[in-house]
Amino acid sequence: QVQLVESGGGLVQAGGSLRLSCAASGSTLRHYVMGRFRQAPGKEREYVAAIRWSGDSTYHADSIEGRFTISRDNAVNTVYLQMNTLRPEDTAAYYCAAAWNKGQPLYLVAQADFHDWGQGAQVTVSS
Repeated sequence: QVQLVESGGGLVQAGGSLRLSCAASGSTLRHYVMGRFRQAPGKEREYVAAIRWSGDSTYHADSIEGRFTISRDNAVNTVYLQMNTLRPEDTAAYYCAAAWNKGQPLYLVAQADFHDWGQGAQVTVSS
């Protein structure tokens, strides 16, 4: 089991930037994939990014490609989501989550495979 604590949400104007952090603790982290999700009011939860604790592989959904970047700092067991050029449609609750690393491509990890979740961070982008 992995414990996840999120920070970094807030209110920003369109075109601005925010960085979300997800501090992980608990089980041996190298066994897990770290995912980033978001859910806007009235919409389904969207899988937007993912990263492993080793190697260079990352996943970014088309909706955020080129604007958001997922990264990690193994020294402090923290995963980051750098969000640039924010748009009002990026307004959502953002969550980090952990899934057992089965070795599959990151874009194929199913939402149902993510079993440990952070408390969420609200991001609001004003126009």
